[in-house]
Amino acid sequence: MEESKLKLYSSWRSSSSCRVRIALNLKGLKYEYKAVNLLKGEQFSPKFSKLSPLNYVPTLVDGDMVVAESFAILMYLEDKYPQHPLLPPDLKKRVINYQAASSVSSSIQPLQNLVEQKYIAEKVGSDEKLSWVKHHMEKGFAALEKLLKDHAARYATGDEVFLADLFLAPQIHDALTRFNVDMTQFPLLLRLNDAYNELPAFQDAMPEKQPDYLQS
Repeated sequence: MEESKLKLYSSWRSSSSCRVRIALNLKGLKYEYKAVNLLKGEQFSPKFSKLSPLNYVPTLVDGDMVVAESFAILMYLEDKYPQHPLLPPDLKKRVINYQAASSVSSSIQPLQNLVEQKYIAEKVGSDEKLSWVKHHMEKGFAALEKLLKDHAARYATGDEVFLADLFLAPQIHDALTRFNVDMTQFPLLLRLNDAYNELPAFQDAMPEKQPDYLQS
């Protein structure tokens, strides 16, 4: 019986979705792209709410399995589709990958979400949105530079791509293209970004390559 096709509910500018797109590309998994327009509020539709209780992208549908949240999706893909492992066999390197991924997903990326930006604009003023995002992004990047300095080689934790890279690449891309962060403050991350730019699996997952991309 033919394997059921994966469906990824995604939005072009969502860095969380980008992580999953990279993983799918690395693992060579074909998927149907289901665009969710966040600006139009499609994530709050009754249909999507059944798939994602928090109304966030990405959400992956694999047959009768529905997985929301990027970290959970990546772990699911790692368990079910072991080709091109996202986690190194070495426990120390694995822990560094978990730390880097968690730093991005819990301490940096959530603070740039549309909901948070809207809240800051309403409570403080629209002029403060960018400075809010940049402050937390630069604080997080400084911590990541310290975390990775003794572990990075060509990529975040060595000469192979692992989980940390999937979280770092979209976040650095956002810093450069959306939030005007001066990345010369973070030479290690800037060097990693150059390496990611040479990988088709990463570049094909970037916002500009998505079918729902809207040029601003």
